[in-house]
Amino acid sequence: MKTLATAHYTDRYLLNPEHPVTVSLIGAGGTGSQMLTCLARMHQAMLALDYPGLMVTVYDDDTISPANLGRQLFAAAEIGMNKGVALINRINRFFGTNWKAVSEKFDEDTLAHLPESGKTNLYISCVDTANARFGIAEILSDYKSERSYQRSRPLYWMDLGNSRDTGQVLLSTIGKLGQPASDIYEAVDNLPFVTETFKSLLQVADTTDNSPSCSLAEALTKQDLFVNSTLANMGASLLWQLFREGIIINRGFFMNLQNFRVQPIPVTSIISQTVKKPPKMI
Repeated sequence: MKTLATAHYTDRYLLNPEHPVTVSLIGAGGTGSQMLTCLARMHQAMLALDYPGLMVTVYDDDTISPANLGRQLFAAAEIGMNKGVALINRINRFFGTNWKAVSEKFDEDTLAHLPESGKTNLYISCVDTANARFGIAEILSDYKSERSYQRSRPLYWMDLGNSRDTGQVLLSTIGKLGQPASDIYEAVDNLPFVTETFKSLLQVADTTDNSPSCSLAEALTKQDLFVNSTLANMGASLLWQLFREGIIINRGFFMNLQNFRVQPIPVTSIISQTVKKPPKMI
């Protein structure tokens, strides 16, 4: 009997929604600020293709400091402002969107005061610590058993993380998503959370120094100038494939800017099978 290649088919709601697809972007720093711009470009492209587009909410309780200028998408005039508010105001003016910013942490207390408890179809995390990822996973785990098809039903979680010149992106499903029958691929209905797939790596990663930098020069010793933008663009490309093509063969990738290599992560990959020596994760 022939063994079929594996793939994941995009949830049917995202292929033909009646409303803009709702997105929660968690973190508006180095990678998050770049990802927000990617989402805005994706939104414009979707509208041109007669797709309802995106409705994005950004969560970040941090303020802009001089060390953020250059590597993150902020200007000197924005120092002292909340990162999410500054970015959303700029995006809304430029693209004519009506996206939202929440100047608080993404946690249960914050979500409890939002319409529909802050539920969205897609969650994108661009956070600095493993603890933050485990906190997000705890919240999203409560949504795994939902079967209703209201427009805010949680469907996917994409996590982006990086060290100085390496990074990774991983797309997960929030519970099992229905898959069509196929003679070409073995359809995978469940893509485990990053906290399940890379649990041991994340636990080790949280012992690293994540203290804030006092200057851009100091910040650049911790993260390369273009690692965030490269990671965000490649992650957005995976999302675009999920929306545009309706099927993905790979659910993410490892990236290394030092040697300019990218290693894809197949939808059925297990970490021990993916890389002999995984890059450091933060």
